[in-house]
Parts: sequence; structure tokens; C-alpha cells
Amino acid sequence: MKFVGDFHIHSHFSRATSKELTIPNLDRWAAVKGITVMGTGDFTYPAWVQEMKQNLELAEEGLYKLKGKDTPTRFLLSSEISCIYSKGGAVRRIHLVVLAPSFEIVEKINAHLGVRGNLKSDGRPILGIDAKEIVKIALDASPECMVIPAHAWTPWFSVFGSKSGFNSLGECFDEYTKYIYAIETGLSSDPAMNWRLSALDSIALISNSDSHSLAKIGREANVFDTELSYAGIAEAIRAKDPKKFLFTVEFFPEEGKYHYDGHRLCGVSMQPEESKRHNNICPKCKRPLTIGVLNRVAELADRPAFDKSSAGKPGGAIPFKSLIPLEEIIADALGIGVISKRVRDEYEKLVGALGSEFEVLLNADQSSLQSATLPEIAEGIMRVREGRVHIEPGYDGEYGKIKIFQEGEQQALTTQKSLF
Repeated sequence: MKFVGDFHIHSHFSRATSKELTIPNLDRWAAVKGITVMGTGDFTYPAWVQEMKQNLELAEEGLYKLKGKDTPTRFLLSSEISCIYSKGGAVRRIHLVVLAPSFEIVEKINAHLGVRGNLKSDGRPILGIDAKEIVKIALDASPECMVIPAHAWTPWFSVFGSKSGFNSLGECFDEYTKYIYAIETGLSSDPAMNWRLSALDSIALISNSDSHSLAKIGREANVFDTELSYAGIAEAIRAKDPKKFLFTVEFFPEEGKYHYDGHRLCGVSMQPEESKRHNNICPKCKRPLTIGVLNRVAELADRPAFDKSSAGKPGGAIPFKSLIPLEEIIADALGIGVISKRVRDEYEKLVGALGSEFEVLLNADQSSLQSATLPEIAEGIMRVREGRVHIEPGYDGEYGKIKIFQEGEQQALTTQKSLF
């Protein structure tokens, strides 16, 4: 069965998240987006576990559905854990995604974690535990659990982060490295960037939204063709089987918040070569730059950069497709803000006509798009599929600025259709 999965999100119990992130709302929005398997997020938070148990019932093995309802969304139990600890003479800040096959296993994990820290402090708990201890606790609860380094290149909170990470998975996880089957690329990197490290050739590269609101779910995701079950998904990831793990859906990494080096307070953004000329120091305030993902990947890479078309990718690598969320495409095509009512109206009309956001972005042909929406929106979707976009890269916590159209192009498209 072919389906889309987004396994890393947060509930309304996490810091800086929408209060609308409830199970019924996630069920509804997953269908709008075209996501079949939705991570629950935050299974370490007791009140969220209680809400999940009240709202969910077992469907397929290891997957849950809305209780008493015949909706297509399935939920996979997941959580993110923040580990802050000292190792190798440095303070490490590592975020991990943990996947579990049942509530019984979740309770075992939480019982062990609860002794080590306060799970009620936040939906994403901050624990003073070595990252490898999280792997041990999860696998002791069940060998079917998976632990995945989250947004692996983010400067401040990741396994390879320039500020608090490691130079290899082995340095981080020691004897438990063999149980790390995947890493999450994050918004500021894509698989092509990760292919530059031969040490990651055996590691699956997965992508998830890390969403803090309903509208952001699915902004990155994974597409499978396998049995609809926890075991089917886990095996497709562990085996890195391109017949079962078809591709990932990615941000254009330049749009991520940490792609370039820079200093946000000074408005300074730099490519790695320019940062090197300035000795990684901000030319305005003379403080250290935040070293971004592009630079950090180059530092650890043992291969030259790969073509975005996936040409020449390492053997067995899972393909990927770079997309822009549909609301952003509509807003750019109309030349208005993303949160405007007209964008929401056009979004609902297009999704209503074609079935889901992923159907619109990935599958609908140009003729279907032109029949369902305005010509400039249809053109924008096609341009994004072809990678014909212009991006001012993000840096030091600032999202990149992405443009699909040059000024005036949208009106020209509308005029052409009117003349025709």
C-alpha cells in the first residue's frame, strides 16, 4: 500500500505550539494534507498519553485510529526528547525522535525516563541523559522501538550540530550506534547534502515536519509502499529498501532557518567561503557567527557536492522531491500574505477539487491543475516541481525567503488566459 508518513510533530502540551494540536484535529488535517500515518508526538507527557488513550483505538498492528470513527488517518506513537549532558569535554545538546509500537511499551519507556527527569515539564522533555542511554531505555522496553536523531544538522540541538553536536554517530552513541538505522535530515538540509558523507551510506534519511501547528504538518514527509503497520514501516526504514521506502518530501534546504552561516541580530548572512574569509566572525559586531548546515556538512564531508537531480547518488540511496507548501505557492502566485483569507479560500478550493495537498503538489497533471485553480497558481505548482524557484537562504534562525515568480509575471499569465 502506498502512503505518506509524518512521524515527528508536537502536541498542544509542547512549548510554543498551537492549542489546536489535538487528536481529532490532527486526524482531520492529516486527511486534508494527504498523510496516512501521523506521528502522535509527545508520548512522554502524561496528560497527552491520557488524551491519546481517550481518543484512539488499535487499528492495524502498532497503529491507532480515531476511536469509533472510520477515518483514514493512522497514528504511530512518537516523541521527541532533548538530551543535555557533558561528554568528551563539551556540553552536548541532542534531540532524538523515539518511535514505539504500543502504549504498553510507551509506559515502560516513561517509567524509566520519569526516574531520570521531570516528564511533566514540557511535551518535549529536557533530560540530563546521554543520548545512548535513551537508545538503551527504548530497546530495553522493546527491540521494535526506533531512535532517530532529530533534525541532525541544526546548529544548537542535534547530533551533528556545529554548536553542541558530534563529528560522527559513533562518537555520540558508542556501542549503540549499530541500532541507529536512520537520521532526520531537517529543514535546512536535504538528502543530496547528506550523501556527501560516506559514513551515512548505510543510514536511511527520513524527513518529518517537526510541526508546531496544524498547517505545518507534512511540510516534510516520507512516502512508502509497504504493509500498513508499525512493523512494515520500521522494516522499510531499517532495510532502506527503495521498493518499500519510495522517496522523501523535502523543503528546499535554502528555505530552512539554518542553511547559511550568519548573525541574525546584525542581519549578516554568509556562504561558507565568505565566513572562512572572516574567520567565522561577524564583521559588524565581531562576535562568532552561527555556523549553518551547509558549512557544517562541508566540514564533515568526504565527497564533493551532488547534483540536486540525484544523478550519481550513492548506491541504495532513497530518492527525494523538493516541494514548497501549497499555501506558500498560492500566496506567491497571488502576491499576498500566506495567512490571508484569499489564500485559505484558494487552498480549500484546490484541495477540495483534487483530494489532498500532496495530490496537488505531487501527482495532479497540469491540465487538472489548470481546471481546478487560477493559471498563475497552476504555473507556480509546476515550477516548484521542476525546481524553478529563487531563494534567499535562511540563516541563524531566520527562514529563507523563497520566490517562484518575478514581479509582474502572475498578471501576465492571467492576461494570457483572458486573451485566449
